[in-house]
Amino acid sequence: FEFNRKLDRYALKPFAQGYDFIVPDFVQVGISNMFYNLRFVPRLMNNLFQGKLKGASIEVGRFLLNSTVGYAGFLDLAKEIDLVTPEEDFGQTLGFYGVKSGPYLVLPLMQPFTVRDLTGYVTDIFLNPINWLVAPIISINEIPSLIDQKNTWTITFVQMGTRAGDIINERSRNLEKYQGVEEAPFDLYTAVRNAYLQSRARQIRE
Repeated sequence: FEFNRKLDRYALKPFAQGYDFIVPDFVQVGISNMFYNLRFVPRLMNNLFQGKLKGASIEVGRFLLNSTVGYAGFLDLAKEIDLVTPEEDFGQTLGFYGVKSGPYLVLPLMQPFTVRDLTGYVTDIFLNPINWLVAPIISINEIPSLIDQKNTWTITFVQMGTRAGDIINERSRNLEKYQGVEEAPFDLYTAVRNAYLQSRARQIRE
């Protein structure tokens, strides 16, 4: 936890501050919307896994609207007409079927997890077709991909660059929020852990 905290303080936060100075807020929101739109398939599949057909239909509607009229997801027009549903992932799916959360985990360079949620996170990577149709970290010989599976350096660059862009953009959008947390006079580790566990429990109930 301290490693991630110091990495954020001395590297990610300054970079995000520079990014925030250069990139207008509406562009940051649009980029965030596009990344969210690209994660459509795992959200859809997890709605179906949990039998949430209404949520699945809303996800399809959101994706079609935002991907076309919304300029590939840059504009979240679906939200403007209240076409929203709670975000579902495989960790929530496991919780929906009664799988216990297991120990709380803090890993280097990663968000908080429990054992169940880490399993779900990895599964969602496999559920996302971008990871085997565009920049394939999952090699399937019979399925062609936009970047040839042999171009491992290109795939690594695209995957890491995309992930870094997503993280920096989100950190930039939350500079003030995180600043308040950093300055609060309480045990930050315990606060983050409790907030995460409570949030995940609430998401599963939804």
